[in-house]
Parts: sequence; C-alpha cells; structure tokens
Amino acid sequence: MLVRKLAPCLLVTTAGLFAAATVSAQSMVGTDHDFSTAGWNGTGETCIVCHTPHNGDAAVAANAPLWNHQLNAAATYTMYQRPLDGAVGASPNALSRLCLSCHDGTIAVDNFGGVTTGTTFVTGNANVGQDLSNDHPISVEYSVNSAQSDGGLFNPNTTLVDLASGDSSQTINVGLMDGQNIVECSTCHDVHAEGTTGALLKVNNAGSGLCRTCHTK
Repeated sequence: MLVRKLAPCLLVTTAGLFAAATVSAQSMVGTDHDFSTAGWNGTGETCIVCHTPHNGDAAVAANAPLWNHQLNAAATYTMYQRPLDGAVGASPNALSRLCLSCHDGTIAVDNFGGVTTGTTFVTGNANVGQDLSNDHPISVEYSVNSAQSDGGLFNPNTTLVDLASGDSSQTINVGLMDGQNIVECSTCHDVHAEGTTGALLKVNNAGSGLCRTCHTK
C-alpha cells in the first residue's frame, strides 16, 4: 500500500495527523497560513480565507467547519501510481481537496467569500499542480494489514509519535482520516499550527523524523 520511499508531502489541511494532539494552544498567527497581512486579503482577518462565521459551504461541513473558500470539486488529478498492497484512490478524497483548492494552482487564493475572480495563485513548491504522481500518495490506505504486507511500515495502531507540540502519547492512526486508516494531506501537515517545524509539519523532519514516523528505515 504505502510506498517505502517518502516523496515530498503536500501542504496542509484541516484536522489531521494526530488530530487530538494538534488542536492545541499553538497559534496559526505568523505561520504560512496567516494571510491577515496579505495584500490580496482586504479584510485583514486571519481565518476568513478558509472559514466564515456565517453562510459557510454546507456541502463540505463534514470535512471543514464553515468553509469559505472556492472548491474545484470536479478537478481531475493524476494520482501516485505504483502497485501497492492498499487501495490508492482514483482521485483525492474530499478532505485533501480542501487543500488542493489552493495548492493545485487552478483556484486563486483570494477566491473566498463567494469571490470567483481572484488573481493571486499559489506558486513555487506550494503549487503541487494536478499531477500528484510525484508526491507522497494521499487518499491511500495505511492499516495494520497493509503495514504487515508492505513490511516497511510501523503498525499504525500501536506506534507512538513524537509530535512537534511535545505530545508523545498519540499513535499514528490518530492522524489517519475518516476513521478508515486513510492518509491525507493533513496526516503530515497541520493547517493551524506550525510549531517549530516549518512547512506546517506535525512532526519535525530533522533526520527524516517525519518519514521515519511511519516508515521503518
């Protein structure tokens, strides 16, 4: 199922790897997702690019509270392709599509609050595009069975994680989405709290620490 070589991860999403631990006192102020001072954000608000207190997108309520950013639900993607023991989704699941609503480079970051004519797009490494075949697989199974079959992965139900927040009481499976042992963008990234890791990573990747959280290398 999961590859043994961890390719570059995608950028963020809402609740994720080790979700219980990362809903913490850490602030998103000053992180890569603090858009309060961005020139294209005339509101001066931090949260409004993704969330709104009123009139949120009810269609994505199960994956993100009061969602406020334009989604490209019909977008097609080229997924990571390699014979794996687990099932790789034919397209990203709804949770990762929230991230891709900016990070596939097709929807402007200033398309929020009903605006669909924005002109500012994600660039550089943050723009992963619609070809995800060279990125760490998302919407892919990581279960006890698939870990055993792979032979190069830790048991997600029993392996503890050293989070950047300092919490070491969570197991890998806390960050697997939808209660279905599925890896999504938010398995590795926390949209709300950068901590000391950079790139909004939930685990410090010094010495490939993030990779070795799951991969037995």
